Amino acid sequence: MQAYRRIFVIVLDSLGIGAMEDAARFGDSGADTFGHILERMKTLNIPNLRELGMLNLHPAGDMTPVSAPRGRFMRISEMSNGKDTMTGHWEMMGIRTEKPFKTFTETGFPPELIAELEKRCGKRVIGNRSASGTAIIEELGEEEINTNAMIVYTSADSVLQIAGNEETFDLQNLYRCCEIARELTMKEEWRVGRVIARPYVGKKKGEFRRTSNRRDYSLKPEIPTVLNALKDAGLDVIGVGKIHDIFCGEGLTENYHSDSSVQGMEQTIEICKKDFRGLCFVNLVDFDALWGHRRDPEGYGHELEKFDRNLGVLMENLDREDLMILTADHGNDPTYTGTDHTREYVPFLAWSPAMKEGGRLNDENTFAVIGASVAENFGVEMPEGTIGTSILSELQERITPAETGADPAGAGGS
Repeated sequence: MQAYRRIFVIVLDSLGIGAMEDAARFGDSGADTFGHILERMKTLNIPNLRELGMLNLHPAGDMTPVSAPRGRFMRISEMSNGKDTMTGHWEMMGIRTEKPFKTFTETGFPPELIAELEKRCGKRVIGNRSASGTAIIEELGEEEINTNAMIVYTSADSVLQIAGNEETFDLQNLYRCCEIARELTMKEEWRVGRVIARPYVGKKKGEFRRTSNRRDYSLKPEIPTVLNALKDAGLDVIGVGKIHDIFCGEGLTENYHSDSSVQGMEQTIEICKKDFRGLCFVNLVDFDALWGHRRDPEGYGHELEKFDRNLGVLMENLDREDLMILTADHGNDPTYTGTDHTREYVPFLAWSPAMKEGGRLNDENTFAVIGASVAENFGVEMPEGTIGTSILSELQERITPAETGADPAGAGGS
């Protein structure tokens, strides 16, 4: 069977399709991100997702499945013990996480951590709650400037963020404090996935704006992933959106920062027009950050419609040697209680212009089928300690023969 020359794995961050069997253990019984969006909105203008088989996989609202879906599709579940972005993406590339990263969304960071951070940084902490970065800077920026404090906050992800005014905090000092925070949060009970420096400028409310001098201090994957194996084999490994942050740059040969999910898809379309051999790994975070956490099902639905328009453009630019996989890393039901992610199954939709027909695949019990299939496609061995079994044969068995003049049925011509 002919291998694909390029594979595009596109993660619609948080697009779950129903609670997993163990969802109650995570407090997520009955969650259904895609289904509840459609229950609320009844219908969405998503012709390309529909043609790929999204509604065949997960019927919802007033929308109906198509009679002959173009994609191969299935439901996949998370084997790791968690429901956050890093855990989901790491599992896609072969890592099973047993100890979940810590989140402090509801409580803020523990007093013991804050006390040690203040002692070692020499600054008083203000904030210490889950908040939008722009909102908390607007609220506390003047106090931080006037009292030599530092703004510490979190979100629904496993992250500790420190905001500091570049003119009064000093950028290098902000980075130093973040390095201290990274060291402290390696402790098991405080272990967050990322520490982020959030510098800003301005002297008073209404003038504050964040700068481009953000710096992320991420945890590196504990072991090499499929990304490392691909890079070591001399293949192109292109990250779009948050992929660089999620993997701490490990295994990437090229990276594109995105300011929005729309831009992320636009960048992917441009990358598609370039000549490369390997993987383009894309994270589209706005579904999660702008709509899921903010519990806005209508906003989430409209974001899906914007994605679908660019999806159509991307599909028009793919060729027979390309494979596209659409998936998600967890759920974030915008109709659910609280603001946290939800433990859900996620979709797997695969399509190539070479596929002659679509259809349902058997559900899989780990996201790692994605990385394992990518590795087999490029003839790369899975790194030691990783998980995942390839389903590449099921994605190639319905490929039409290349247009070489050969008889598609295999019979000889006269």
